[in-house]
Amino acid sequence: MNVSRRELNILLIVGIGNFLGFLNQTLMNTALPSIMREFSISASQGQWLSNGYMLINGVMIPLTAFLMDRFKTKHLYLTAMSMFTIGTVVAGFAPDFWILILGRMFQAAGTGILIPLMNVITMRIFPINKRGRAMGFIGLAMNFAPAIGPTLSGYIVTNFTWRYLFYMVAPLAILDVILASFLLKNYGETVKLKFDTISIGLSMVGMGALLAGLSNAGEGNWLSWSVIGLIFLGLAVLTYFVRRQMHRPTPLLNFKVFQYRNFTLAVITNVFVMMALYGGTLLLPLFIQNVQGQSAQISGLVLLPGALITAIMSPISGTLYDRYGAKYLSFIGLLILAISTFMFAQLQLATGLLYIIICQAVRNLAIGLTTMPLQTEALNALPRNLISHGSAMYTTIRQIAGSMGTACLITVMSLVSKASSHQAALAQLQGINTAYAVCGVLALVGAFCALKLVPRRNKAPQPQNFDASGADIKKMESTDTI
Repeated sequence: MNVSRRELNILLIVGIGNFLGFLNQTLMNTALPSIMREFSISASQGQWLSNGYMLINGVMIPLTAFLMDRFKTKHLYLTAMSMFTIGTVVAGFAPDFWILILGRMFQAAGTGILIPLMNVITMRIFPINKRGRAMGFIGLAMNFAPAIGPTLSGYIVTNFTWRYLFYMVAPLAILDVILASFLLKNYGETVKLKFDTISIGLSMVGMGALLAGLSNAGEGNWLSWSVIGLIFLGLAVLTYFVRRQMHRPTPLLNFKVFQYRNFTLAVITNVFVMMALYGGTLLLPLFIQNVQGQSAQISGLVLLPGALITAIMSPISGTLYDRYGAKYLSFIGLLILAISTFMFAQLQLATGLLYIIICQAVRNLAIGLTTMPLQTEALNALPRNLISHGSAMYTTIRQIAGSMGTACLITVMSLVSKASSHQAALAQLQGINTAYAVCGVLALVGAFCALKLVPRRNKAPQPQNFDASGADIKKMESTDTI
């Protein structure tokens, strides 16, 4: 099957929308001090610009499988992108802090729909033997946005005002909405599903509590209600949510995707990748700024080359995936990730920036080799009528894994630092090195999981006997299931 110019244009439109969504996840960190001064707010209040964004984003993602089955692709994309655009405009002109928070929440809700929807559109446009390259170009947008986010934000905040972070994004978002209204078309069929209010409520409460608890874990006491209490509440509610979905004829989120071996293995492998990735990404700025005393701008510039390598590697790894599959590509990537991460576990006070840049570049190269092939393999393992559920499931678990990795590694760093008898800088250095060692172990476990993947075939799984909503029609029979 050949891909038309129109379909490539659609891929570009969807890629731009998601690029803007991912860009906004990293823009606020550098701007936070300026916003705190303008609105006279505390750091804990200011953190809601990032934490609140993450929470709303995470809450929306599990609902997207239902939304993609219920509503037409074009209408859903335009709705999500319009929500993001409205949020961007509101945030840019916000007269007070809580209006700014409201704008960020609209942005997050739109992005939470856009990310899984992007995967589904890509998987439906391209044949199985070309999906790796297509997902690789999508990965370029996903990885390039975080790469330039901190550096771009630092430049704009230094030379203009934080409001230009929104003024810059708003015209691009409006343009994307206009192009999508003319060029985007519908893919797949819709099913007239009823809103399961109870399941939606359970999903929102469970994901919200779990992500809030994990977010608080990096800053507070694990034994407090704000951490362990919220985590247990989230897990309890999500457990009931899963049980409810398993017994409903039309589940909000279809857990039967885990009956496909390579989907399950790719998800498990990606959990370890995300834990090592997000935790490790947070550790390096702490070392450069808190231990070595460098500026935030220097920290951003040190991270930039490696992040750009990840973006460049995404289309390359996609092409390699189409040729060789995910098994050995992910295994090699995770081995490189483990080795380069263990190199970071040997940091010293006098470690030069060149060493850090090289190690981070190698680490990011490994991430570029691993992330998009794993995601493509997971979705390729599913029949077409379950891809929307698989995309929502994969993205949801990735979000949880990233939060969990950040919380656990920051906790390891804090515990080791507090237990150290050295002065403050050396104690934190010891904690960072220990956390990086844990990251390396996580990458090795992920490499072992990658070896369990079954070599792919250039043939999509046959549609199983569930309708688009996930309802059982008759007992499933497939050699791809476990």
